[in-house]
Amino acid sequence: MRSRKYIAVLFLALTVVGAAVAAQQQYPAARKVDQVDVYHGVRVPDPYRWLEDDNSPETAAWVEAENKITYPYLERIPYRKQMQARVIQLNDYEKYSSPSRKGPYVFFRKNSGLQDQSVLYIQKGFEGTPEVLIDPNSKAWSATGTDPLTVFRPSKDARYAVYGKSRSGSDWQELYVMELATKKTLEDKLEWVKVSSVAWHGDGFFYSRYPAPAPGAEKSSINEDHRVYFHRLGTPQSADALIFQDPEHKQRFHTVDTTDDERFAILEVSERGTGKDGNAVFVRDLSKAEREFTPLISTITDDTYSVVDNIDDKLLVLTNHGAPNWTVVLIDPKQPAEANWKTILPERAEPIDGVGTAGGKLFATYLKDVATKAYVYSLDGKLENEIALPGTGSAGGFGGERDHTFVLRQPPSNQTLRAAIFALASDAEASGANTEKSNAGRRPIAATRSDTMRMLRPGSRRLKDAE
Repeated sequence: MRSRKYIAVLFLALTVVGAAVAAQQQYPAARKVDQVDVYHGVRVPDPYRWLEDDNSPETAAWVEAENKITYPYLERIPYRKQMQARVIQLNDYEKYSSPSRKGPYVFFRKNSGLQDQSVLYIQKGFEGTPEVLIDPNSKAWSATGTDPLTVFRPSKDARYAVYGKSRSGSDWQELYVMELATKKTLEDKLEWVKVSSVAWHGDGFFYSRYPAPAPGAEKSSINEDHRVYFHRLGTPQSADALIFQDPEHKQRFHTVDTTDDERFAILEVSERGTGKDGNAVFVRDLSKAEREFTPLISTITDDTYSVVDNIDDKLLVLTNHGAPNWTVVLIDPKQPAEANWKTILPERAEPIDGVGTAGGKLFATYLKDVATKAYVYSLDGKLENEIALPGTGSAGGFGGERDHTFVLRQPPSNQTLRAAIFALASDAEASGANTEKSNAGRRPIAATRSDTMRMLRPGSRRLKDAE
């Protein structure tokens, strides 16, 4: 009770001091303009529209005047330095992403504690020595240290990888290609990339971009006419093939992913500014050299559809259509009508948090009482076992491919013990465990002080590999 009284007195004192200081401040005047927009017949005044031009000298002068008031005020707050020191102390520990595999390589990101950007590492197998692949904190990467590494996507044969750079955290990305064996960045450079996936197919990859904005308007122009291109390695961006464009709907987003076997190209289309939260899905069978996308889900509604992977010539789809807690269905692109769908994972009382495939298995994680429950299924939806997690919390990071015999995962987020990488359960043990929780075969691979990373047999997919 006494501590509560002290806190109350301190809060009151700070409030009084803050009010007194604020009363003495002379805030810079922000001029008003006669700007009125009309939306659906309603007049909406916007007198401070001029402040949206962050490149104008007037806006810069106003911000500088505001800062001259703000920073001295913040510096006078009692205990501010102690609070900052405590926050720094709480965040100063090693942090690891869930590792991912491609070919002979393992990739993961690590932050030593207080680095501005996490560093991307590469190693050969799980016994190899980690080496820095990309360090966004280095001067060679960025003179200011404010350019994050965005996408990182290795090719299927792990010979190359596409990586993205965002200048000063901008939505615009630049894409580059690296030869992984030599860590050499090739001459390929793709610009004006925004709202894009990277999807490999053979000796190139799909990506999305906008037309180049006018010089000087890179950060202020309206982005319209989102397009999908295919870039072939070793060629200039000007030679990229236009794959999809919808000039009649300039506000739509278009992204393409490929299935793990690179057989199908999956085009997702979503709206902005129309009040529709879902997406449409179109498919192209690359094994048959199809030139056009055919509709799987032809209309954008409030329902979301995400292709998990293909099973032969059919597609596993995660959706909330008619299932607020999500369900997984199998759709034949040749007969995409809902009447032909086959339910693989029916909706449950707990919402699905993630779904993936690897090693011929289907993984699904659910949220129950804000904690992860993870299960292994056969590809036709038969439950094989529940995965025993080492603690209560949120777990994720499942990812793998069809030939993987184990997959990797991030542990429950609230574990007190940040300990080791583990291998859990053989294929035979997992399939033989039925609906019992499986702990068989758990063995430590490597110990760290970081967030625990674990390996699981047999697998999970649709969280993007090597993100």
